[in-house]
Amino acid sequence: MSLFSGMREDIASVMERDPAARTRLEVLLCYPGLWAVWFYRVSHGLWRHHLRLIARMLSQLGRFLTGVDIHPGAQLGRRLFIDHATGVVIGETTIVGSDVTIYQGVTLGGTGKGHGKRHPTVCDGVFIGNNANVLGDITVGENSRVGAGSVVLADVPPNSTVVGVPAHVIYRNGRRVLITDPHEVKDPLSDALIALSSRVEALESRLGAEEPCVQPFADEEAERTAYRVELERMKVYVSSGEGI
Repeated sequence: MSLFSGMREDIASVMERDPAARTRLEVLLCYPGLWAVWFYRVSHGLWRHHLRLIARMLSQLGRFLTGVDIHPGAQLGRRLFIDHATGVVIGETTIVGSDVTIYQGVTLGGTGKGHGKRHPTVCDGVFIGNNANVLGDITVGENSRVGAGSVVLADVPPNSTVVGVPAHVIYRNGRRVLITDPHEVKDPLSDALIALSSRVEALESRLGAEEPCVQPFADEEAERTAYRVELERMKVYVSSGEGI
């Protein structure tokens, strides 16, 4: 696809996905996320031709003008829509599929100082909410959604919705996902929840193993006598006014 054909496709994708976009001219003049993608396309071409310094300089110019930092070594698919743009960071070894939507403040970053593939792979049709962080060499499956403010540190299955810090799956294939195993909880309280669950299981096992502590009456006459005594005691209690 030629450069100008790709630009027309990018503008059309913005018109389709952003209800605030009124005309193609408005999209062309007022969408810095779109400009950032175009800066990337040129700098990535320079990067592939081993003009690395010029590519980095052009990407820094794009960052200054748009507020979006896309490393020219990243691999971005078609029809990427970066809405509002400001504060988006996309690392060098990031792979982004087609028809992906990214909101402001999103980071597709790495962890540590290792070499090789150290940034995420975002598959086709993914939506990433504002200020979300997707970190490390992980994969976000097709048509998944990352909630705003989430921190994703593990692979996300296709057709899933993840939220939280760290993020966990709450919807998969349109169905609510309930956590039944406390080991699946990855927040800072997970160890406490696991310990509490283990304690409850141990207590339930002990209660199930113990014999009932209530001794049955020796015969029916003794049971009736005990019942009459308790009934008389309750009558005295009520007549004295204490039970009112």
